[in-house]
Amino acid sequence: MTFYEKELQRIHSTVYSNQGQIDTVIAIRNYIENHYDTELKLEVLSHFRFVSKYHLLRLFKKYYGLTPKQYLINKRIEIAKDHLAKGTSVTETCFAVGFKSLGSFSTLFKTKTGKSPIQFQKEQLSRSIL
Repeated sequence: MTFYEKELQRIHSTVYSNQGQIDTVIAIRNYIENHYDTELKLEVLSHFRFVSKYHLLRLFKKYYGLTPKQYLINKRIEIAKDHLAKGTSVTETCFAVGFKSLGSFSTLFKTKTGKSPIQFQKEQLSRSIL
């Protein structure tokens, strides 16, 4: 092995020393992406990758700037926007994306988008007609 190959290996091991953490966080994010419509709690996510729930919380926040719950809510809201734009009723959308309460869905939706679900849907449907 040449000096340059050794140096590249040293740099690689320094830069990617946290590869295990990165793999864990990416796997958790992918799990949320694929199971957003189920009840996901921190305990479930931590068991999925065999990591402490508090460690998972810190790692996820470190790499994504959000907690897993915040990421999940954002994902659900984005999917809900698609459902509403396609004309799905607010109630059906609420339960399809994994919320258990229509009230909490409406409140979170308005907080995140600035519009109630029905206002958002009417706006999207009127745009599609034009």
